[in-house]
Amino acid sequence: MSFTRTFTVNFGQCDPAGIVFYPRYLEMLNATVEAFFDDALDYSFARIHLDEGSGVPTVHLAVDFPAPSRLGDVIVYTLRVTAVGRTSVTFETRVTCGQELRFTARHVLVWTRPGPVAAPWPDHLARALEAQRIKDDVPS
Repeated sequence: MSFTRTFTVNFGQCDPAGIVFYPRYLEMLNATVEAFFDDALDYSFARIHLDEGSGVPTVHLAVDFPAPSRLGDVIVYTLRVTAVGRTSVTFETRVTCGQELRFTARHVLVWTRPGPVAAPWPDHLARALEAQRIKDDVPS
C-alpha cells in the first residue's frame, strides 16, 4: 500500500508566474518522507535525529516536472518503497493533481550513525521498510 500526503499549493510556494517554485516540491517531498517514517513506520524523525543521533539523508535524487502546479491546486504525493538495501532505501514518488501527473521523484536515503557514516538499518526498521515494499508488490 502506497503512502499518500495531500498539500494545497499556497502563495509562498509559488514563483511570480504563479506556479510552484521547484525547490518547494522538494520541501513537500521531504515532508512526505518524514510523515511516512512517523505514520507508516512509527519512527519519527525526532526520534531518529534527536534521541538516537542518527539520520536518513538523501544521497540520490532524480526528478521530472511533466506539468506545473499552480496556486490553489490540491496535489497528492504518493510514495512507494521500491527497494530496501543494507544501508539504503529507494522510494518512488508521484505527485498528481486529479488525474494529471505533476512531479515524479526517485530518491534514495541512507541510514547514518553519528559521524555521519552509513550504517545498516536497525533490524526493526529494515523489516518495516521491507513490509512496505512487499505491500506495494515491488520485486527486490
